[in-house]
Amino acid sequence: MLKGDAPDDDSIVRRVSASAIETAVMEQVRALLRQPEVVVGTWRAAQPEAPELTEHETREALQRLDPLWGELFPAEQARIVRALVERVTVGPAGADIRLRVEGLASLVRDLGAISPHALAAA
Repeated sequence: MLKGDAPDDDSIVRRVSASAIETAVMEQVRALLRQPEVVVGTWRAAQPEAPELTEHETREALQRLDPLWGELFPAEQARIVRALVERVTVGPAGADIRLRVEGLASLVRDLGAISPHALAAA
């Protein structure tokens, strides 16, 4: 709690554990990656470096993350979140997460390199 805060002021976030924020951010990032507008935005961001990439391939690549997530080392999960998340703002109404579009495009390229057969074996 910040010194001088009024105890009944609902506009101030007093305490939130770092692990609670990290968990919420990871869950929200995974949910956002399934949103159609994020898929389209990611596909468009990847176009300059991968003009042959289709929207369907982008969607499939992003969908590969969910089953892989639990298999990744925590350090790799953290690396992905750092690459994808530009800023997290915590307020009384919740957290606002701003994604890095270029991070999404890079993730699609990385996930696109993983063959579906290798994913099924994992």
